[in-house]
Amino acid sequence: MKLKHTKSLARRLLPALLLAVSVTAAAALPPLYVDPQSTAAIWARNNPSDGRVTDIRNRIANQPGARWFGDWSGGIGAAVGNFVGAAAANGRTPVLVAYNIPARDCGQFSAGGAGSLQAYRDWIRAFAAAIGNRQAIVVLEPDALPQLDCLDAAGKSARLELFRYAVAQFTALAPGAYLYLDIGNSAWLAPTVAAARLVDAGVAGARGFSLNVSNYRTDAESNPYGVAVANALRQRGLQKNFVVDTSRNGNGPNGTQWCDPAGRKLGVTPSMNAAGSAPEMALWIKSPGESDGCAAAAGTFSPELAYKMIYGF
Repeated sequence: MKLKHTKSLARRLLPALLLAVSVTAAAALPPLYVDPQSTAAIWARNNPSDGRVTDIRNRIANQPGARWFGDWSGGIGAAVGNFVGAAAANGRTPVLVAYNIPARDCGQFSAGGAGSLQAYRDWIRAFAAAIGNRQAIVVLEPDALPQLDCLDAAGKSARLELFRYAVAQFTALAPGAYLYLDIGNSAWLAPTVAAARLVDAGVAGARGFSLNVSNYRTDAESNPYGVAVANALRQRGLQKNFVVDTSRNGNGPNGTQWCDPAGRKLGVTPSMNAAGSAPEMALWIKSPGESDGCAAAAGTFSPELAYKMIYGF
């Protein structure tokens, strides 16, 4: 009976122990890396006499943000390795976005991606290998899981297999990476649906999930939604953390407009939150001032967009 009681106690304590390990590990990461080659930083260096440059430099370029990698990045091993190496040399944690899934963005403004399933496998394996044993935060394929519905049955199955493959590569080749599978925003999927897709995509092997990437939902919406998704995952036996993109959510959304809507504003600055917080990090995953594809080509830095976002007009 004593042995049975001990095993029962261990089963009850294990989720709490896993939670303690999970929520405190983020505090061990070095501070977030400020990318000197971000589009905002490059613009600020190249336009020293522009009247907007001081605000854009101080409020955007000097903040830690993510660098996105995709079919424009050239040799992915060198591109990722150089970025992660620069951050490590400065004692900082880089934030990277892998954005190269086949049929990316369902052929919309950010269309593109790897030309085949095998090409993506090769690409994401090289991505993970380039991080190696160094520390990093990686957001995997924004919008790709919520956009499953644009694919036929075979396409859905293939995309989920690619996610599982990617998770396995980071587990094996980049053990120091905090991997977050993107699951859209609070106005997209019901929490139980989001959790189901995350499970199907292999979130069991990842740190957790990301929310609000390139979107405008407020923290008051995103944070409870993230908790609801995490609770739905917990019902499936998984204890997972989440991060929220706060780069452009200071004023919330402008109705249903998502493509460079007017009147948006910077959100809270990037931070690693206290142990046990939900979310565990506020990150600037989308770079403020980079167009969604309406004011300029998707991903292009617009100083006018950036300046208006600083002041909310």
